[in-house]
Formats: sequence, C-alpha cells, structure tokens
Amino acid sequence: MNERNIWIDIISKLYKNLHMSESAMHGMRQSDKKRDKILNYFERLEKVHQRVSESKREEDLKLLKNFYYNLYVIKPEDIPDSYFEHEKRIMRERGYGNIEITPERKQNLINQIIEDQKESLDKWIEYFLFDEESNSYEMWEKYWVFQGLQQLGKYNKETGKFSKRDKHTVYPFPPLEREVIFTTLKLMEDYIKDKKGDNEIRSALGSGNFKTLYEYSIKIIMNKEEKQSNTTLGKWIKYEQGSDYHKLRDSLQGYYTGWCTAAGENFAKEQLENGDFYVYYTLDKNGEAKVPRIAIRMNGHNEIGEIRGIADNQNMEPEMISILEKKLEEFPDRDKYRKKEYDMQFLTTIDNKVQKGYDLTKEELRFLYEIDSKIEGFGYEKDPRIKETINKRNIKNDLMYIFDCKEDEICVGGDLPKDKTIKVYWDSLDLSGLTSAEDLKLPEHIGSFLYLSGLTNAKDLTLPKYIGGNLYLDSLTSAKSLKLPEYIRGNLNLRSLTSAKGLTLPEYIGGSLWLNSLTSAEDLTLPEYIGGYLDLRSLTSAKGLDLSNTIIGDSLGLRSLTSAKGLTLPKHIEGYIWLGGLTSAEGLKLPENFDIKKLIAPNYIIKEIKNHPEKYYIQKEAEELDSPSEEDIQNGELTKGRHI
Repeated sequence: MNERNIWIDIISKLYKNLHMSESAMHGMRQSDKKRDKILNYFERLEKVHQRVSESKREEDLKLLKNFYYNLYVIKPEDIPDSYFEHEKRIMRERGYGNIEITPERKQNLINQIIEDQKESLDKWIEYFLFDEESNSYEMWEKYWVFQGLQQLGKYNKETGKFSKRDKHTVYPFPPLEREVIFTTLKLMEDYIKDKKGDNEIRSALGSGNFKTLYEYSIKIIMNKEEKQSNTTLGKWIKYEQGSDYHKLRDSLQGYYTGWCTAAGENFAKEQLENGDFYVYYTLDKNGEAKVPRIAIRMNGHNEIGEIRGIADNQNMEPEMISILEKKLEEFPDRDKYRKKEYDMQFLTTIDNKVQKGYDLTKEELRFLYEIDSKIEGFGYEKDPRIKETINKRNIKNDLMYIFDCKEDEICVGGDLPKDKTIKVYWDSLDLSGLTSAEDLKLPEHIGSFLYLSGLTNAKDLTLPKYIGGNLYLDSLTSAKSLKLPEYIRGNLNLRSLTSAKGLTLPEYIGGSLWLNSLTSAEDLTLPEYIGGYLDLRSLTSAKGLDLSNTIIGDSLGLRSLTSAKGLTLPKHIEGYIWLGGLTSAEGLKLPENFDIKKLIAPNYIIKEIKNHPEKYYIQKEAEELDSPSEEDIQNGELTKGRHI
C-alpha cells in the first residue's frame, strides 16, 4: 500500500464521517470507495487553497478565513459562565474587591476571546496558504495537522501536555511553531514508510494521535540546546508602553513559558497599552540573549503590576532570584510590590482554608486581623475577603488565641465596661468628650479608632500598646508625659502640637501623621514607616529634620519652608512633595526615582530642576541622566525613562 493510501486510511479512521460530508460527496456516487471520496475532498480543498494563495486577493482570503472561523472559533453562546466567574475571582484575589461583570464588560470579554482565537488561528491558515515550507506537505498532511490543532487547548509547561479543546474552550489556539509541525509530520512520515518509531509514541503513531505526537515533538525541541540556557548570564530588555507589541510577543514564541503574553494577540497588546514590560533573556548556545526567564509587567512606568518566572506555576527559578532582586532596586515601589504580592497570596490561602473548614494558625490569625501590618492589595479599596472571612469566624475565640487572654477580658463593640479589666476592645472607642485622663483605664489593644480629641495634655494618660485604626489627640499642645502606642495601624493626629520636645513616635504608623503646628524639627525623630501623608506644613526651617530613614507611602507637606538648606528627603516617596514656599532650589536633592510632576513648587524652581537634573536628583550614577532638550522642557518631560 502506498504512503498516500496509508495516510487516507488513518484520517478516515480518525474522522469516520468525513467521506459522507457534502464536500467529499460532491460529484461522487454513494457506491464510490471511501478512500476515493476522501481524496476527492482533498483535491477540491487543495484547489480552493491554491486559488487563494495564488491570487492573494483580500476578499478570497477573508472568505476562506470566515469558513474556518465558523468551524473552529468559539461562539458567544458557548462561552461558559465559569469564565466570567473566573475573571471575578482573579480580580478578587488580586485585591480589587467584588467586581461585577457588567453587560458592557461581558461583551468586551466575549469580543476579546473571539478576536484572540481568530488571530491565533490566522497564523495557521496563512502558514498553510503562503509559507514555502508548507508547499512540500500534501493536502492530507495539512488536513491532519489542522484538524489536530482543534484538540489543543492551553499548554501546561509542568506536565508537557495540552488541555483538551472543545467548543467551550476560551483560550486562543497555540502559537504556530514551524519546527514542531515539521517534527510531528516527520515522525508520522517515517512511521508510514517503514513502521519504525520511538517506543514511547508507537501507539500514537499507529493511531495518528496528533495531540500526543505534537506534545512529544515539543519535548524533543525543548531539549535542544538552542531552547535551553545553562547560565544566568543575559540581559534585560524593556518594551516601552505603547510600543509595537509584536516584538514582545514574538520574542516569547517557542519557549513555552506559560505566560499569557505569548498567547493571543490581545494579551500582549493590552499589557503594553497599560505599561512598560521588562523581560530578562539568558544566553542560548550561540551566546545570544534569547531565552526568556523573568517577566515584569508594569502599570504605567513606575508601578509594578506582576512578576512571573518560568518555574512551576510561573514561579521564579531559584537561580534567577538574585537577578530579579537586583532589577527590583530600580523600581520605587519594589518593597510595596513584594508586600502586596505576599499579602494577596497569603490572604488567598487563608480564605481557602476557612472555606474548607480548616483551623488557622496564630500567624494566620494575626495576619487576617492585621495585627502587625495592614493587608495590602492591588485595588483601590480594602480587599472584601478580609471582612467576609472574619465574619465567618468566632471573633472572641480568635482574639483570645491571638492575645493570650481570657474571654471576659475581651469586648467586641458596645460600651467599655467600668467594673472589670478589658485587655482587648475590638471596635472604635469614642472618648472625645473627655477633658481629663484621670481614672481612665484603656485596654491594651483597640481594634479600630480611638478618639481623645478633648484632651489638651497627656497627664494620667496611659495609651494602649496597639491601635488598629486612627488615634486622635488633635487638641494636645504638649508631648509632656505622652507615651504613644508601639504600633498604630491608622493615622496619628497631633495637629495642635507646637513642639516635639518629649515626643517619641512609634516606629510604624500605617496611615498619615499630622504635625501641622510644629514650627521646629528640633527633637523630632520620625518613624521608619509612614503609610500615608506626613504633614509638616508649619516648619519654616529644615534644621534638625532628617527624613532619610523614613519611608513615606503618600505625600510630604513642607509648604512653609523657604529654603532647602539642610533638607534631607526620603529615598522613596509615593506621592507629592509640597514645597510651595521655596525661594530657591539651592540645596534641594530629590529622591532618585522621583517624578518631577509630583513636585509642588514655584515654576521657576521646577524649570531650574528640569534644566539641570543632575544637580537636583539623588542618583547612584549621574551619567545615566541625559540633559533634557528644550522640547522636553516645554513638554514638561525629562529625557530618561527613570524620570517620567
């Protein structure tokens, strides 16, 4: 039996009704042989393909593509509801809250799924129509490959297998890999010629199982040296926001990283529309940096969106950790990102354990109740899972375990009992009507806000060790006798304090710190971390003010300073710096990665900084900054990407 007939027989076994299809029966009789009917179909199909490939008319190509779209691209009604629920769950686990899928958002998702499938299928259609390499394949071989493509869902790098594709599969078609197609066909051709083949896949060869053979071909190719890298040496490549996404996507093809960026067109396109993208490529056998190992997706230019590696579940390979850590030093939000990523993963673990009825450890409970720090997510509001999970639990039992105390020493809401000692009060406590702290006994731990706005002095005041919300001491004019909590998760309001004498601030303030009335920084030692705004609006001199070891999560208000002499700013600040009273830029040194557009100062000072950035930015390597052109200055931009 010749090779053609063997191919036809394999295909007829795989697709049992092919010989009875309308296309196969065209011009044939019922009595004709099955093999002849299938050959008739392939001859007709070959003519159609040949006409389109030779004419290259857009209309002909569009008609043929629509024919295949109708056969293989998912229909809107077949997109499962579980896909939209999955989208909601991902947003929830990233800390964006319970996002509803509106009809408009749903339609956009449907359009994106269909468009991605069409564009990924186009690559295969165009390959078999126009690529010279494909001209060497017979029509039945092309048909076998193209039909086999319909079995391939999402590739799992860990297992080396594709998920099964059906009419409900939303994932794009796999990227076209010429070498994999060639290897797969070569395996079949060699087997058909002499019935020889690797024992591992002999069964797949005999049955013509395309999926198994294609997966085996990927395995063979991925074991080749050009697809491997035995070194951590390489280089980072930055793909600018708004640049050609094809360059990014194409650089990932054939390496099976598992990153969505390498899949449908819209993934890479949308990602580059929303921010810069960094990839670390290590050296291949030819010494070229082509093997993708780390991806950093940005939101805009300065905010990290996510980081992925190529180990299991897109985790980082151990040997790549040091490469990533060094790169992260360039980003202003590196520590914030690490905490956000950790918090969201830990919260997901806790959420899953609670849903399954498992016990939580003390560490997990301290995290859930935000005892040691706020839970930070990627959304604009608090992750709703925190409240939802706590509401499912016996709060008193949890607090007894966390704080090692008895049930009658805990109060969850209501009035503060006067007849017994309460160690933990897990709610807000409004005592703003008090004008004296005499006889006041506060709990060691308060779960939310503590209002003491009526106190003008700290005599007899013993504050809790822990406050889970804001502490209002906004009428206090002196820090004499004031001993603040070790930890304040929210804001600390000391807006009436005129002197820092005797003031010892907590090392950690999760929210803002208001010192509005402070006219001198003498005796002022600031916390290591302020998560919100630091208001020092009344300071007229920077003498004694040291901000170098303080991380500020929002903005810094120094609007009354007339001179920057002696001013040491934080190495990192998220928000704005208010320096509206400056009369000169002399002595001013801005943080290394600070955005000039977030400096609130007189226009002539900002212009001076833009003209001579090397004089006004704290930087490790001054040569990395180019002087901006006149056009850049007019546009309000600096020339290098490090200053947006």
